[in-house]
Amino acid sequence: MSSRAAATLATSVYSQLRDDLLNGQYPAGDKLRIERVAAKYRCGLSPVREALNRLSAERLIDRIDQRGFWVKPLSDGELQELTRTRCWLEERALRESIANRTGRWEEQVVLALHRLARATGRVQEQPSSRDSEWENVHRAFHSALISGCGSHWLISFCEHVATQMHRYRMLATAAEGEQRDCMAEHRLIAEAAIDGDADRAVAALVEPYRKSAALVCFAQWAAQSAIVE
Repeated sequence: MSSRAAATLATSVYSQLRDDLLNGQYPAGDKLRIERVAAKYRCGLSPVREALNRLSAERLIDRIDQRGFWVKPLSDGELQELTRTRCWLEERALRESIANRTGRWEEQVVLALHRLARATGRVQEQPSSRDSEWENVHRAFHSALISGCGSHWLISFCEHVATQMHRYRMLATAAEGEQRDCMAEHRLIAEAAIDGDADRAVAALVEPYRKSAALVCFAQWAAQSAIVE
């Protein structure tokens, strides 16, 4: 196999494994045995080792010396810390984007909201369609909101924390069911941002994050209580 083909395979394995980890295909706390992962993705051991090392560097999995790789556990403490950090970072990024707003930035936000509305409509018609496509469109909307902040570092930090929170958001989505109007929440953020009302836009942005975190903590507590009883 050529070096280019090997690199392509390693990247493919990394992408598949990363998506499966973030979407909860691997239980929290489980050991990621290299042989089993290689068998699942039908590849050799080297691409799996490279993928696992990359994911460990991104802090998406844990690496324990002499023991191997493990799926990161979920905890209320980490969720609360991630939520606070995301609110801090995205508040600053959104405020800066609003302060620097241009016609092009507003168009990007409106277009991202439109695409999210279309994807959400498809999900409502066919719930099973809430897959990676919807997630990508949803992520693109939030990226558009902060894209005008003027700091590539700040955007990178926001994206990293959002990725770390993804597994928790999947738990919140499962627990919420149909209780929340996703599009109403996102439309409120976009309208306030385009109107230049930073305080209202920030409040609309961070409140759903906090609600989701509280819901996940409650759901996990309820599940533990049921087991004890």
